[in-house]
Amino acid sequence: MESTKAKVENSLTVLLVSNLVESQAYYEKALGCEVNEHWAIRDGFGLGFKLIQAADPSDVRPNKGAWNTYAYVRTHQELDLLYEELKANGALVAAEPFVTEHDWGVWKEFSVKDPDGYVIGFGSGNKNN
Repeated sequence: MESTKAKVENSLTVLLVSNLVESQAYYEKALGCEVNEHWAIRDGFGLGFKLIQAADPSDVRPNKGAWNTYAYVRTHQELDLLYEELKANGALVAAEPFVTEHDWGVWKEFSVKDPDGYVIGFGSGNKNN
C-alpha cells in the first residue's frame, strides 16, 4: 500500500526584530513585500517572513557567516532585474552579484540584509547543455 504525502504550499522565515515598525517599513519599501500585522510577503509567498518584535534586543541573532533566508529566482536575467530593483529601493546590499561555475552549470547570486543584519540570499542557476 502506497502512502500519500501532504504537499507544503509555502513557508515563512520567522525573524525576531529589534524594531517591528522599522522592519515592516524596510521589508515593504526596500524588498517590495506586501506587509501587514501577520507577515511580509512578495510574489504570492515566493518570499515570506513573519516579523516578530523581540522582547529583548539580545534575542535578535542573525546567523553568523550564513544566510537567514535563501530564495531561488528562475533565470539570471530575472535575478539581475531583482538586484537592480532592490538596490534602487534602498536595500542594504550584503554581497554584489557574483558567478560561480560548476560541472552542472553556472550559479549566480547576491544578498541583501535588513536593519537587524538578517541576510537574505537570492540565486539562480543555468545548466550546461
